Amino acid sequence: MHAFILFCLAAVLTLAPQAGRAADPTPYGKLPAIDDMRLSPSGARFAFIGMVNDKRMLIAVQDGKAVFGTAIGDVKVRSLRWASEDNLLVSITKTENLMVEFGTVMELASVLRINLKDKSLAAIFQGVPSVAPRIFGMFGTAIDDGKPYGYFGGITLETVTGARAAYRMGANPKVDLYKIDLDTGKARIETQGVADGSSDWLVTPQGKVAGTAIYDSKTGAWRLHAGEGRNKPLMEKVTPLREIGLLGLGRTVGTLLVLDNSGERDQVLEVKPDGSKEELFKEFGISEYLFDPASGFLIGAKTTGRESATFFDPALNARWQSLIKTFPGRHVTLQSASRNLDKVIIKSEGGRDSGTFWIAEPATGKTTPVGSSYPALRPPQVGEAQLVQYKAEDGLELEAVLTLPPAGGKNLPVVVMPHGGPIGVHDEIGFDWWAQAFAANGYAVLQPNYRGSSGYTTRLQDAGYGEWGKKMLSDIKDGLAAVAAQGTVDPKRACIVGASYGGYAAMAGVTLQQGLYKCAVAVSGISDLRSFVQWRNERYGTRNDGFRFYRAALGIDKGGAGVMDEISPITYAKRADAPLLLIHGKDDTVVPIAQSGAMESALESAGKPVVLVRMEGEDHWMSREATRMTMVKESLDFVLKHNPPN
Repeated sequence: MHAFILFCLAAVLTLAPQAGRAADPTPYGKLPAIDDMRLSPSGARFAFIGMVNDKRMLIAVQDGKAVFGTAIGDVKVRSLRWASEDNLLVSITKTENLMVEFGTVMELASVLRINLKDKSLAAIFQGVPSVAPRIFGMFGTAIDDGKPYGYFGGITLETVTGARAAYRMGANPKVDLYKIDLDTGKARIETQGVADGSSDWLVTPQGKVAGTAIYDSKTGAWRLHAGEGRNKPLMEKVTPLREIGLLGLGRTVGTLLVLDNSGERDQVLEVKPDGSKEELFKEFGISEYLFDPASGFLIGAKTTGRESATFFDPALNARWQSLIKTFPGRHVTLQSASRNLDKVIIKSEGGRDSGTFWIAEPATGKTTPVGSSYPALRPPQVGEAQLVQYKAEDGLELEAVLTLPPAGGKNLPVVVMPHGGPIGVHDEIGFDWWAQAFAANGYAVLQPNYRGSSGYTTRLQDAGYGEWGKKMLSDIKDGLAAVAAQGTVDPKRACIVGASYGGYAAMAGVTLQQGLYKCAVAVSGISDLRSFVQWRNERYGTRNDGFRFYRAALGIDKGGAGVMDEISPITYAKRADAPLLLIHGKDDTVVPIAQSGAMESALESAGKPVVLVRMEGEDHWMSREATRMTMVKESLDFVLKHNPPN
């Protein structure tokens, strides 16, 4: 067995908790011990984010031995990507104060380039004074004349004349496409972007710009061009909510892949050089599109169904189906693959599995475990999840994920946990660390996929528009009633817990709604929709797709601005009928912490029980381990206090 695999298995044994401590929330709140594992193009190496001796590391492995490792601490890593066998790209984000450039605080992206030959590490645009030191899109990698290059969006700074050369942000910055030498960091403009809008590019593995998509943020007009955008558009559409985008190359030379969510149903379109279109993946819900690492052509997709992936090549499909059959009772996802699925990294979870990574060879059926996401959580500490079908009060068919305590049971206390989003997001069977923390303490956890959720039909997703604080909320209530009718949970012992929109739903569940919950926990939630929309407008303006989305989602277009007050929890603070815990990160750039502060003040003025936990240095996504663990412990303690399982 490889030395590195032995290390991972030893970590599992070392970190396993003592018997009788399954209710400890700490293991559930920790960041995964292994995350985002990716194969190199040949499959000879893999890289991942992992914990080694309590240090968070970026590690690359070959032949069972680490060939590169660097500590990354609290850096917020969003993705890993191999540009070549020797070059890794690490996408990270950071909350930055941009009062000078943009007049606000934003979560901005950077990309680190790592060369495994000389063990060097540097940021894209580092040492390039004429470009802002941030990334505005990653549009491809290529090998050109044997050298690796990356293609990134960057803001070109204006030259300031004077005694010394200097640069500054222009009054109307635009994003240009830059070609970066990944060995040296040298940058040059490949093509310029547009003002008063945005451009997306697609660069092939051979270094050619295959397609350009241009969006006019004022008019909502979107245009797709072949090449660098100087020819007649292949496709044009007006989509005020910007529900359309360029995904990658199609299946053959000259074709481009477009996701169009602007019509009556979502469509994945392969656009051909003559402008004709073919719809793909009609029968599948898609979570990620799969492209050949050498040619860049579309070969399949990761799906939201039980198959987990589908491929156009029948032989590849047969390989995948044969592989997932070796994991009965568990959900298997494809993490990364080499060419022709000769070697893949997969992740199994569900059942009693808290998340295990495997390197597999589909042609032979050989599978080798390489580590666990949560090695401290053994099967006795993991509750099984199942899908529950139910109907909303208007007859709409819905589904929810129900996670039971490890010991199972009937007539259980329940935590209702609606997902964020709210539109275009859904929960599915797998290992949900927050839900599992409650399940380990004796609670059933219900995660309803209310109207507006993705992964089902466009009709169900579109049904969420205008129902933000209306039928979306009643869908959540109907899910609770359905599992109560089955005898699984006791509806008189229910709390509602959620983050982002789920945090809004938690506040609304004890203010807009009455008599349903014994307590509520709202993480990063919106309490006052009018002030939230005003905050967004001041940051981003009103001539963009984000502004148009909230008008449609909240129902302002049909019901007028007054609807924001009608569905805001803060409006009904005096009616709150259960204790409320508010948790919010101070660095939240999606929902400002002022939303929780205002709700706290309103509830205190009304004489209602409320607690607000402010988390230093935390963003909207609970990216840091220390604050994530605080969030899990505070939310669990609050529910245990107000709705004890025994």
